[in-house]
Amino acid sequence: MAAEATAPEGTVGNLLRQKSLKWVFVGGKGGVGKTTCSSILSILLAAERQSVLIISTDPAHNLSDAFQQRFTKIPTLVNGFTNLYAMEVDPKLETDELPNIEGMDSFLSELTNAIPGIDEAMSFAEMLKLVQTMDYSVIVFDTAPTGHTLRLLQFPSTLEKGLSKFMALKNKFGGLFSQVSRLFGMEDELSDDALAGRLEGMKDVIEQVNRQFRDPDMTTFVCVCIPEFLSLYETERLVQELAKFEIDAHNIIINQVLYDDEPIQSKLLKARMRMQQKYIDQFYMLYDDFNITKLPLLPEEVCGVDALKRFSVNFLTPYKTSFVRGTVQELELRISMLRSQLKEAETELTGLQKGKRKV
Repeated sequence: MAAEATAPEGTVGNLLRQKSLKWVFVGGKGGVGKTTCSSILSILLAAERQSVLIISTDPAHNLSDAFQQRFTKIPTLVNGFTNLYAMEVDPKLETDELPNIEGMDSFLSELTNAIPGIDEAMSFAEMLKLVQTMDYSVIVFDTAPTGHTLRLLQFPSTLEKGLSKFMALKNKFGGLFSQVSRLFGMEDELSDDALAGRLEGMKDVIEQVNRQFRDPDMTTFVCVCIPEFLSLYETERLVQELAKFEIDAHNIIINQVLYDDEPIQSKLLKARMRMQQKYIDQFYMLYDDFNITKLPLLPEEVCGVDALKRFSVNFLTPYKTSFVRGTVQELELRISMLRSQLKEAETELTGLQKGKRKV
């Protein structure tokens, strides 16, 4: 007999209870609030786990803005915490850290042009090697928009191709490297074996981590979206690709949801809410076995640790509107708001009349 689908929980509580989680990816279309969501998830996890690291792999880093603190490629303790660290990684190979030797740039250029994404793969592997040496209970990835995230999942095969291409280019550049390395006394660092070993070592690390990525007990992917057609389409594409890569995904966060919180609404607001509800219904229909968390659209940005902590309540308790239509409370609120608007209009009118008399 088929197992019954679990009803959507409406919160991210399931992620906090899953103590075996080691890697949490947060991704989705650009501009849907991934950084805010990943920052709050890391704060919530820090309250449950021994140590948490949040890493931004988005070239347009926003972690520093979210926490209002400067972060670099070195894990830094977030202000106000004793066990939450953050770092921002440039997903490009940092060639400026390699010895400045004529021919090196040509070699790297040929390698990166031959294998699209090899520079990102090598940079990501180096970062994973660093992270593996540190003892964090859980690592949260604030990823780049969907296309970049999917490339990240292809890194093991990208490095495999890179290793093969390296061997093919070995004869072409091997002589140059051996001559220059002997001249500068860096034979060990730039030998064919050393470079091949470095690439092979990164490939081993990324394959080991990739096995963990495919383990639903250790890894999950949180899809962040907004209730609009393009975001729904992008989320479906992402969920399908994650399934193809055998990456677990059972949480969706729908951000920027408009709620019926205003006693007096404009026609535009009503129309926007109807449109959003249509797509929210489709999310629930498509992902009936997912935990779907809805977050309200706020009139201000969520920046700084205090604001992130305040907004985190909505990740654990489904948001409720401040009143219910058709009740005495709603009628009282509408009357109160109309009186307030009438008073403002009278004040404005009095000011205009005084201004006319002066003229």
